[in-house]
Amino acid sequence: MKMRVNLEKDSYDIVIEKGILDHALSSISSLFEGERIVIISDDNVYPLYGEKLKKQLSEKYTVGEIVIPHGEPSKQFDHLPELYSKLLAYHMTRTDLIIALGGGVVGDLAGFVAATFLRGIKFIQIPTSLLAQVDSSVGGKVAVDVPEGKNLVGAFKHPLLVLIDPLTLKTLDPHFIKDGMGEVIKYGCIKDEAFFERMANYENFDALYEDIDEIIYRCVDIKRDVVEKDLFDFGDRLCLNFGHTIGHAIEQHYHYEKYSHGEAVAIGMVAITRIAEEQGLTKKGTADRIVEVLRHYDLPLKADVNTKELLEAISHDKKNINKSFSFVLLKDIGDYFIHKDENTFILTSEVV
Repeated sequence: MKMRVNLEKDSYDIVIEKGILDHALSSISSLFEGERIVIISDDNVYPLYGEKLKKQLSEKYTVGEIVIPHGEPSKQFDHLPELYSKLLAYHMTRTDLIIALGGGVVGDLAGFVAATFLRGIKFIQIPTSLLAQVDSSVGGKVAVDVPEGKNLVGAFKHPLLVLIDPLTLKTLDPHFIKDGMGEVIKYGCIKDEAFFERMANYENFDALYEDIDEIIYRCVDIKRDVVEKDLFDFGDRLCLNFGHTIGHAIEQHYHYEKYSHGEAVAIGMVAITRIAEEQGLTKKGTADRIVEVLRHYDLPLKADVNTKELLEAISHDKKNINKSFSFVLLKDIGDYFIHKDENTFILTSEVV
């Protein structure tokens, strides 16, 4: 399966194919004519796929690798100088290429490095987690974390190509499957009720995996459509943040240790929908429908944290524009709208 993200000079292809990692050289060499490639990966993913990819690419290019510790702490801003130094040690120039091989952390970090090193060099996304395949590898948003919050220093940097191999999901810990399913379900909530119901009809992820290429394609297609209409995240693209305002705050509250991103988003989707139902903004029963689907994939439904404790984290959220928060709410499943408010909207409830 293949689709084109049409962004004029920044347009690129997304290819979804089981086993595509085994012939990645063919796809990459058709687009990149430079001399050097550096693969940025983590210590979980590189042992599984890195050497295989490096061996292929070495047939045509000079290839190096940078392997970071897995996990969100590797995205901290203060790790950047070390990465830039390693790229310089490989004699990378503006005509060379970075490949992000890994999950969302690797993709965000490698993309930000590609956006800023030598004022920007080419990069390719090869996402290996479900979350990265359905969401973070597409759309061009790259970022690093600072102590005050997640993804607060970032850029828009579109890849040259995205290669998605669903076979990599077979090596994922179930924890990371849940992480990705939070985002998969989000797409149905905001844009496609039929897709949402399809998620409800699978008993679990093992059943869903039989159709995984189609599932990934539909998620990516929704995101592609949104990104093409709103490149810089001020309009329609805000819908992709459904569940994220509370979700990001929960992640920060627990120092990114208790809940993964997708798990926190799942909690956030339920919480924000219950709040909206209480205020008559969302059809009654919508939150219960979301809960039912989340249970199929063993996702958490509630966090043990007081709503007021989340406000400081929420105040740093990137959706805080002109002192007004843009909350993504649902009229019903598949039908979202943007509700602008200060912090009073969250404060009215204790449902988190």
